[in-house]
Amino acid sequence: MSAEKSPLQIEAYRPQEIEPRWQSHWETSGQYKTCVRDDARPKYYALSMFPYPSGRLHMGHVRNYAITDVIARVKKMQGFNVLHPMGYDSFGLPAENAAIQHGIPPARWTMDNIAYMTTQLKALGLMYDWDRAVYTCRSDYYRWTQWLFLYLYKHGLAYKKEAPVNWCDDCATVLANEQVIDGQCWRHGSPVVKKNLNQWFFKITDYAERLLDNLPQLTGWPEKVTLMQRNWIGRSTGAELRFALESPTADGQTHIAVFTTRPDTAFGVTYMVLAPEHPLVDALTTPENRDAVDAYRAEARNKTEIERTAADREKTGVPLGAFCVNPFNGEKIPVWIADYALADYGSGAVMAVPAHDERDWAFASRFNLPVRQVITRPSAVGAPLQEAYTESGVLIDCDGFSAMDSESAKEAMTRFAQEKGFGEARVQYRLRDWLISRQRYWGAPIPVVYCEACGPRPVAECDLPVTLPEDVDFSIKGRSPLESSPTFLQTICPDCGKPARRETDTMDTFVCSSWYYLRFLDPHNDQRPFDPAVIRHWMPVDQYVGGVEHAILHLLYSRFLMMALRDGGWTSHDEPFAHLLTQGMVLKDGAKMSKSKGNIVDPDDILREYGADTARFFILSDSPPQADFDWKDSAVEGCFKFLMRVWRLVLDHKSHIALAADGAASGIVYESLSGDARRLYQRANQTIDGVTRDLGESFQFNTMISKIRELAAAMGKYVKEGLSSSAAPDPVLSHATRVLLLMLAPITPHLAEELWHRLGAEGSVHTHPWPVADVAALQADQVEVALQINGKVRDRVTITPGLSRDELECLALASDKIQSFLGGKTPGKIIIVPDKLVNLVVSIV
Repeated sequence: MSAEKSPLQIEAYRPQEIEPRWQSHWETSGQYKTCVRDDARPKYYALSMFPYPSGRLHMGHVRNYAITDVIARVKKMQGFNVLHPMGYDSFGLPAENAAIQHGIPPARWTMDNIAYMTTQLKALGLMYDWDRAVYTCRSDYYRWTQWLFLYLYKHGLAYKKEAPVNWCDDCATVLANEQVIDGQCWRHGSPVVKKNLNQWFFKITDYAERLLDNLPQLTGWPEKVTLMQRNWIGRSTGAELRFALESPTADGQTHIAVFTTRPDTAFGVTYMVLAPEHPLVDALTTPENRDAVDAYRAEARNKTEIERTAADREKTGVPLGAFCVNPFNGEKIPVWIADYALADYGSGAVMAVPAHDERDWAFASRFNLPVRQVITRPSAVGAPLQEAYTESGVLIDCDGFSAMDSESAKEAMTRFAQEKGFGEARVQYRLRDWLISRQRYWGAPIPVVYCEACGPRPVAECDLPVTLPEDVDFSIKGRSPLESSPTFLQTICPDCGKPARRETDTMDTFVCSSWYYLRFLDPHNDQRPFDPAVIRHWMPVDQYVGGVEHAILHLLYSRFLMMALRDGGWTSHDEPFAHLLTQGMVLKDGAKMSKSKGNIVDPDDILREYGADTARFFILSDSPPQADFDWKDSAVEGCFKFLMRVWRLVLDHKSHIALAADGAASGIVYESLSGDARRLYQRANQTIDGVTRDLGESFQFNTMISKIRELAAAMGKYVKEGLSSSAAPDPVLSHATRVLLLMLAPITPHLAEELWHRLGAEGSVHTHPWPVADVAALQADQVEVALQINGKVRDRVTITPGLSRDELECLALASDKIQSFLGGKTPGKIIIVPDKLVNLVVSIV
């Protein structure tokens, strides 16, 4: 029995003293600086989605960064050359709002927040190479965001056009389609309306097919994310058909183009619907219909897309007074506008087939428009329709195509349209081009000038960056504050040298975040955005961690820009992120943390009371990283008490622990061990094996921590029951302690480092190799099997692992305790989990 020291002789565990000391040491020693090139070790790029500097971290941040930090630390210990950077997505509307509300310059508000959040991040003990930090609001970064705009412009992927755009009154700016969630602003939740504005776009639709075709390659991504992207890109196969106008418009337009996935229904078209925003509406509206059309368009602008397309909403619309001609049968059909047609889907026009489309049926019923059936089931020929028939079938009353099945007719009618010159096969995507113009100040200025002689001209690369001025009036609403700056607005044309006017829109902040992972690799390069050779070495990101809310916005944009850069020879990969982990939310009392609910947990409070290691340990311990996590104050305290027990366990028995410098298990031969020593050695090696498996691609930190707890418990039992009273080092306890500290090091870096040094070990625990299990010790000599009746444990037996199901059943039925509880009853069912339990299910009647 060990003569343990009195608790009064052991220094208390004080993380508030230990943690700042080690953080300072790691920073001054440069321990986490990345070796730029090290071909002797495989590279590993671990990256968290960088934060917006809102002022304070929340627990969602802590979880995200703790997850990535553990991954990075483990990979470093496993022999990888790890890159783990951090920076700030620091442009955005909140800073501009602060400037308006408090008279604080956005740059000062942002940099003050960055300074505070950096202090918080460092207090968490995260393994960041801060020399690589990037700040998207600084000109040394957004200079290259502007370069990226020019790159896309020169390759025909950036353009400006008049278009109906999503407008949020609360933001006083436009939103990309991806920023409109269920008809509402992604930031404010306020309704989004349509406006016609002249805006800049990136031509992401040129990459729609590639973005879609690459999805099966993303085997390291969650299936739900690739499915979300697949649905957002929305590939549809069909035909473009052109319906000739009865009379050409004043500007020479001769037809209405429509995209349809059902060309087999074309003989059933009885009217045409245009979206209220369609460019032909003005030209086709007759004078007697003008007032009704204008009123309807004004009303439609105030409705969300969700309201307009709701299936159960009564359909509305007005006729334009114009007609077009169905090219398949020569029939003249009226042209209407209706808000269930959307300008940004297809061509903004719908060939209405009320017999075979539910929306068109409802519209035709409301306005007493003709319904013509052209497809039927073979068994239902002649039966009148009671509702729209939307399935495939056999064509009827379709001159030249009757009796064809729908699928054959689609091909035949598309081919006919192509031969006759009024249509062709086409693939349509739900994805729309990326709208990047924003009518605000705090963003990267778009590097374009407008010259009366030359028109719009890109700024020369040598004149980048186009910097943000300070003489702006933030009280301007609905247009960019940059318009109020005379020092910014007036410039000269890069081509002719005459006076010109700068573009006053700034870029969507998602442009800045769509390429930051590349700038991290070469952050101090002042000649180009990055060195392609460095990119080839480090990309793709091996593990990316962030919220699923960015599944479409950020991730889709990043994929597009990576592909565009590869096409220009700047990168060698299509895809930026090899593996993606989308962590769950942090909840409190079962609900998402929010100030309005009063359930916010401030990370600073946790750090002050318990320390960073407890916060890290707890937030990784409760559930898999992909699942939501419910914060419980009592569980935090329980984690702190566990770390205190580890502290006491190691320091109480310091004289019995000698950590081998080379990491070897002190010459232990497993076969020579017996009793308590053998069992502890087994447990230590099972922990190595189990934790290493838990750290596979799924990163099951909660089960990893459970195994670490079991090892600590086994060590506690050993020092009470199996430790020699001699003061000499105990090889098995020493080995178990080494394993415990190495397993804890990625999770609780300060505690592990402190105990490592207090035990006199050389170097840093974080540069020590990840342990390798002794294979001979992995198979347990004996296991305990629970014997249950109807799920309640009634007896336990110790067995040699690997017994068959029949053998386990016989053991259970041979138990005197089991037989006494059975009382002569025969089990109706026997459930067996090998080496774990036998459950006898009996009737209670």
